[in-house]
Amino acid sequence: MIPPPTAPDFLAAHGWAGAEIRPLAGDASFRRYFRVQLGYKTAVLMDAPPEYEDIGPFLAVADHLLDRGFLPPRPLAIDRKKGLLLLEDFGDDRVGPLLLREPGRERAIYESAVDTLVALGRDPAPCDIPPYDDAAMAREVALLSEYYAPAVGLEVDQAGFFEAWRQVWEDVLTAVERFPVLVLRDYHADNLMVLPGRRELGLLDFQDALAGHPAYDLVSLLQDARRDVAPALEEAMIERYCAAAGIAEADAFRGHYEILGAQRNTKILGIFTRLWKRDGKPHYLPLQSRVWGYLERNLAHPALGPVREWFDRNVPADKRAAAWTRDAAA
Repeated sequence: MIPPPTAPDFLAAHGWAGAEIRPLAGDASFRRYFRVQLGYKTAVLMDAPPEYEDIGPFLAVADHLLDRGFLPPRPLAIDRKKGLLLLEDFGDDRVGPLLLREPGRERAIYESAVDTLVALGRDPAPCDIPPYDDAAMAREVALLSEYYAPAVGLEVDQAGFFEAWRQVWEDVLTAVERFPVLVLRDYHADNLMVLPGRRELGLLDFQDALAGHPAYDLVSLLQDARRDVAPALEEAMIERYCAAAGIAEADAFRGHYEILGAQRNTKILGIFTRLWKRDGKPHYLPLQSRVWGYLERNLAHPALGPVREWFDRNVPADKRAAAWTRDAAA
């Protein structure tokens, strides 16, 4: 991964002349990340090509989080025109890889992640954050019919698909209208950082935040496409959230959690297929079976009745998790 040609001049203009620039990571978007080192100093360079990405939302959400005592990386230097952003370096201890090395820390780390969501949900979302409304949710689940269905050779009832979803998430959206909170949307183990000497976790990848339901980030954390979360741990963390957040109607909240889990997992199935078909990134395909496992559990909840019936009519068993075995994906 080659740094953008404008990076050396950008760094030099902000006190990092001569710094070494090493590839760090990419993600499912056009953004790329590099570690910058000058002597004992390090920082992270985000390259977000302005023709594809806008760093404005990242900066706005970061400011909101910093003002309220959360831990996003602090911006150190900005060039909006070139799409370059120099950020505080949180190190290499992402929760996902760390727990592979130190599985005994899982419960404590997840407790910290849940406590962050409780704190985040105490305040309403900033008024300039777009809503996670019917149009946004419909646009996301549409990825299943747009990308997933053709990839597995299905023709599906699209009108019935949206009708079923709207029956199911109407009550969720009513709750959002009453008290929308900041939803980071990709709140999972690979976007959370363990920081030296801090119980609180560092937050990454929040530029697409919306004003929505607090259960969305909780289900993102506990139904993680990239790692297995034991059902017992999921249940314990849902209980922890409800107790700490003072959820009076736990059964209603759990229904919303399952609805948003189904919506998110349906979206992810479409996104991962798109990343494979359109963007040439087949390494997302092995994750599809896990996502189907979560979705099947979501659909079993009574609140998902109309959507479950649609899936039963339109997506046969051999086009679900079974379609994404190693041989099928190849």
